[in-house]
Amino acid sequence: MVASTLLLAAPAEGAAGLFHPTSFTLDNGMQVVVVENHRAPVVAHWVWYRVGTADSPPGKSGLPHYLEHLMFKGTEKIPPGEFSKIVARHGGNDNAMTSYDFTAYFQMIAKDRLGMVMEMEADRMVNLRLTEQDARTERDVILEERRMRVDNEPAAVLGEQVAAVQYLNHPYRLPVIGWFHEIESYTREDAYAFYRDWYAPNNAILVVVGDVTADEVRELAEKTYGRNPPRPVPERRRLAEPPQRAERLVEVRDARVRQPSVVVSYLAPSYVSEGREHAYALEVLSELLGSGTTSRLYRALVVDRGIAAGASTFYRGASLDPTTFRIDASPRPGVELAEVEKALDEEIAKLLSEGVSEEEVERVKRRMLAEAVYARDSLSGVARIFGVALTTGQTVEDVEAWPERIRAVTREQVEAAARAVLVRERAVRGRLLPVADEVRR
Repeated sequence: MVASTLLLAAPAEGAAGLFHPTSFTLDNGMQVVVVENHRAPVVAHWVWYRVGTADSPPGKSGLPHYLEHLMFKGTEKIPPGEFSKIVARHGGNDNAMTSYDFTAYFQMIAKDRLGMVMEMEADRMVNLRLTEQDARTERDVILEERRMRVDNEPAAVLGEQVAAVQYLNHPYRLPVIGWFHEIESYTREDAYAFYRDWYAPNNAILVVVGDVTADEVRELAEKTYGRNPPRPVPERRRLAEPPQRAERLVEVRDARVRQPSVVVSYLAPSYVSEGREHAYALEVLSELLGSGTTSRLYRALVVDRGIAAGASTFYRGASLDPTTFRIDASPRPGVELAEVEKALDEEIAKLLSEGVSEEEVERVKRRMLAEAVYARDSLSGVARIFGVALTTGQTVEDVEAWPERIRAVTREQVEAAARAVLVRERAVRGRLLPVADEVRR
């Protein structure tokens, strides 16, 4: 579980000297990071833009995700729909993703095809061509994607609703995919305006990991991306989150729910937001409290009391603005959700009143540091670590310093982080429940 956390929840994690990255900036302002890995003649090629759903124009939530889809529609050089087919014909694969703070496009390809995909990606950075039919068709595709992945999935509905009330003002309250009625309003002009504003080399980061040298990447990058001129890019302005003074409750009831669950989501600092001094201690706290079968919550609720089917925590420290610390649990068959919630609350209260032990903290840190070495085995995983970190306000040096910062976390810091974050007035409690019998009748 630690390995997946490394790649998804805490992108700044990588042992010092483990990745040995080389970083430089092209004349047009595009940052480049190269991590050499010569185990196989393959490279992971990622382009990251410092823009995501939290940067959506008012009334157009999810527009960055819409543009991500449209980026595959073609340029004058590449016919519509041919980008992925060309990559596949050369033995590679490609995709893209959008999150709150970034949009990324990536290919896994043989090293001798790296120049080709760099040329293609540099082309669509500045030469995207869209028709009205493209815009309408892809808007309908996203509407259907939302129906299938969110509206028809009760757990996804709960997650969306919890986020919507976790943030009173900040755009992290928006769904990454966007609200249905706002997706319906997208136009070709909306996409083009957003593209012209944000898709510029000076707002992008190139990360290449694999069987290449920094000099080889530099030469290719200058020939491809280096031809794209820099452009003015808007300042990333986010609405500030006001003080939160009341715990909130969200319940989603659905006839399709077979496994009830509860999530308690607390507003928490990220690596770069106010309160950042707690971020690395929160990583250790999350590992100690809810990561794996030896964690406190799993032992207490699943093993000792035998009332839960699962219990875990999740902390997303790589975020440009305040993030969340989440605790999840679900009851075993025949056990009421209320019983699991009561036990969960008791364990949190115990943590806050009794603290943690030196032995616990040191054991967790040793495990985190030992398992960090596995991060280098995945080319795309390493690219994600650097890309997510650099689009959310961190530096290459922060990525490499992660082991020292984790190693330096003390028991007192873990306890202080728990007291600062596990505050009910800053929490949202979400319950996923089946439809009650009386409601069904």
